[in-house]
Amino acid sequence: MDIKTAIKDIKQGRVSPLYVCYGTEKYQINEFIALLEKHVVDEEQRDFAMAAFDLSETPIEAVIEEAETLPFLVPRKLIVVKDASVFTAGKDGGKVEHRLDSLTAYMANPAEHSVLVFVVQGEKLDERKKIVKAIKAAGTVLSFMPMGSGELAAWAVKQAEKRGCAMSRETADALIAASGVQMAALAVELDKLCLYAGNGGVIDESAIAQLVARTTEQNVFAMVECIAGLKLEQALDIFYELLKQREEPIKIAALIARQFRIMLQVKELGRQSYSQQQMASQLGLHPYAVKIAGEQARRFETAKLRQVLSELAQLDHQMKSGGIDKVLGIELFLLRLGA
Repeated sequence: MDIKTAIKDIKQGRVSPLYVCYGTEKYQINEFIALLEKHVVDEEQRDFAMAAFDLSETPIEAVIEEAETLPFLVPRKLIVVKDASVFTAGKDGGKVEHRLDSLTAYMANPAEHSVLVFVVQGEKLDERKKIVKAIKAAGTVLSFMPMGSGELAAWAVKQAEKRGCAMSRETADALIAASGVQMAALAVELDKLCLYAGNGGVIDESAIAQLVARTTEQNVFAMVECIAGLKLEQALDIFYELLKQREEPIKIAALIARQFRIMLQVKELGRQSYSQQQMASQLGLHPYAVKIAGEQARRFETAKLRQVLSELAQLDHQMKSGGIDKVLGIELFLLRLGA
């Protein structure tokens, strides 16, 4: 089952007795659990109707005992179980031993008065495990992975609307470029921007420039974008701003090299007909970062990208060995690249 179908079912009162939520997008997982809270538990009864466990500290049989115990003064309870590494590959590194047969027995006849939610910290489940096969048959397993670039921008626009503001897709892209791709960070920035714009207001790129503070990584990302667009003066302005913020030139050079390395990797994978999602999975990146790197890579020949990476490797050695002033080294690199 996909997330949209699961959400629709919950809103229509069709709640599964068992959920397994896995993936890297923690914000979405927390939002999903909040939705379950809203539809499973009355707000005034949450002290009696909610329980939380951590499998790194609590054996699974204690969780099952809680699920089987009748709720006190409420018709149904929600049990959230974190660090559910019993569903992933590798041995459980915790000191707690789990009797998984208790969970298997419970899944055969889950209690009607309990909703169990297992939160797994990992990109995938271990499909070879019997417990994973069993819970996929008995419960609802949901994958919470990063959205594609277009989906993330559309999500940001919709979130602004929920807060009573309007924002264009172009402005959403500018927000993502400034704040990054983490949904939790984007939500915080959207709260701030909507408060600034006011109810019924419009968020524009000037508001983002004024209110959204870029991280070092995002500033370097913007610098590389300027380099790719041959906007040398703007690239140098960003570099000098980073120096004012006391950022280490060696770190800045390393981040520039990382972005050019991603551009080369995306270019090579594109030749092999990889899709954007496949590239993101292969490189361990967010699809939005892959999209931007692909756009930047189109402005460079493969040989040029390799040359730039070679120059950055030499620059790194010179800066670390004292062969060149760090600031001057990056200035000369940018000047050569823009020539």
